[in-house]
Amino acid sequence: MILYIVAVLGGLVVLILSSDRFIEGAASTARYLGMPTLLIGMVIVGFGTSAPELIVSTFSAISKNPGLALGNAFGSNIANIGFILGLTALISPITVHSNILKKELPLLSVVTIACALLLRDLTLSRLDSYLILGIFGVLAIWTIIQGFKTRKDTLADEIETGVPKPISIKRSILYLVIGLLFLVLSSRILVWGAAGIARYLGLSDIIIGLTVVAMGTSLPELASSLVAVKKGEHDIAIGNVIGSNLFNTTAVIGIA
Repeated sequence: MILYIVAVLGGLVVLILSSDRFIEGAASTARYLGMPTLLIGMVIVGFGTSAPELIVSTFSAISKNPGLALGNAFGSNIANIGFILGLTALISPITVHSNILKKELPLLSVVTIACALLLRDLTLSRLDSYLILGIFGVLAIWTIIQGFKTRKDTLADEIETGVPKPISIKRSILYLVIGLLFLVLSSRILVWGAAGIARYLGLSDIIIGLTVVAMGTSLPELASSLVAVKKGEHDIAIGNVIGSNLFNTTAVIGIA
């Protein structure tokens, strides 16, 4: 039992640290390849904070722990709204100015309902996964187009300022490779430990996924939102939550 707990805690720490390095390396590498700053912020940095959920759920599914995979995705959504958004609002009242976010809020509700309908029979078929991934693709393209169409939008401005500062190309590639390597390694350790705890306590995988694993994989979003609200970038703070939930509900569940 102690070994399982150490595996979960250690896996979470390495997962979060490697996620930061992966995002920094990927963003800097993309900048060297000529990708626009806004696109880097919306795609790499935005989706990068959800990398822990994606990789953990993927390895959970590969390891024949589908309950852990789905529990992590939905638990992360609950943590984002109930814990991260609530804690952020306690620090500073949040005011949304971005027109992009005002459009994404109802989209999140629609996507969540659609995903719930697909899961109403308590199974997720390959066709269901393709449909969910298709929704993710459409949403990703729509968000990017909206970002470039409304470059004067407050969210677009805050995203560009939030992109990590460039580092040398060698260090960028090093961070990218090492970050990805440790993301994968720590995810496997975390999944092994979480599954072990579930077996030891006689709990279902989905309960562990909804609680311990989900809270841990949501820490990057918590850090991003707290930093954003302290800087007065309220649209980034709420955007992190909405974007992460959209990503979890479509990409994470679809791939897992």
